[in-house]
Amino acid sequence: MPVISVPHAFNEEDLYVDLRQMLGQPLFLKCEGFNFAGSIKLKAATEMVESAERRGTITRDSILVESSSGNLGVALSMIAASKGYRFVCVTDSRCNLATRLMMEALGSKVHVVSEGTADGGLLGARLALVRDMCAADPHCVWLSQYTNADNWKAHYYRTAPAIARGFPHLDVLFIGVGTTGTLMGCARWFRNWHRPVRIVAVDAVGSAVFGDPPGRRMIPGLGMSVRPPLLDEAYVDEAVRVEEADTIRTCRSLAMRGFLFGGSTGTVVSGAKDWLDRHDTRGLTPVAIAPDLGERYLDTIYQSNWVQGLYGEDVLLPEAPTEGDGRAGRAGASKGMAF
Repeated sequence: MPVISVPHAFNEEDLYVDLRQMLGQPLFLKCEGFNFAGSIKLKAATEMVESAERRGTITRDSILVESSSGNLGVALSMIAASKGYRFVCVTDSRCNLATRLMMEALGSKVHVVSEGTADGGLLGARLALVRDMCAADPHCVWLSQYTNADNWKAHYYRTAPAIARGFPHLDVLFIGVGTTGTLMGCARWFRNWHRPVRIVAVDAVGSAVFGDPPGRRMIPGLGMSVRPPLLDEAYVDEAVRVEEADTIRTCRSLAMRGFLFGGSTGTVVSGAKDWLDRHDTRGLTPVAIAPDLGERYLDTIYQSNWVQGLYGEDVLLPEAPTEGDGRAGRAGASKGMAF
């Protein structure tokens, strides 16, 4: 049995959900939310902090500072508490309340930006505040998940090899994109594997990751309002984009089967389902990465008033029966997401 003395020493690496029965398509979902930080961001946070410690960038007097929409902030809060560092997270008004409360419970300070800049939106305002803090106090150390190579190296060393061990005949890997740390780490690792793996990036509509104009995005986790500095499109075979309404439908459909996942996971599964519906999946081994679980989204994605106010009542319409299934499926469900 595992016995640990620090919280970041535990992470369940080898748990997958077989979604074939729910989706009508083969898909194995790698669950990354079973650790004390509750998300895949624990890996990047650990790698960035411990690499900075080895370089001497972080000392006992350092104040760790980072911009985060939520999950990385929780992971850094947990690690900072464990190691005795101070941590300040700069987030924005889209950050889930439960996430902010978790960071504060772990002893971190949270600054919430409510107004964006003219050219960079809320992310631009967050980054500007981080720069101001670092300029004002020499003890501040900005880990910079957006530019830090240790972000993608965490997944090169851990996430990709774990998937390869579990699925030696992997054909397609679906990865959600934000900073693109997970995408770049896994894509680089599989580029040199013994068999070709198609890397499909899943992005949110309204994200500028792949050059689209930025638009409204209310669900934190995936997407960015600018092109991520870590992104190298040479490693990406294809990108699919998912409307936030489809993210919500997918999350709620999974929850009706007992699987409560977060918004990032709903986006990835929706995008993967859309891709699989358009391709011949006979003999195909596809895997998707689920970044987090759903408890932090109870007051947003799983709160009907919040959903109706932002996306309208159609998102919550009851589902019509699907062929061969006594369960209900939403009439006209987007991209075949009636389970």
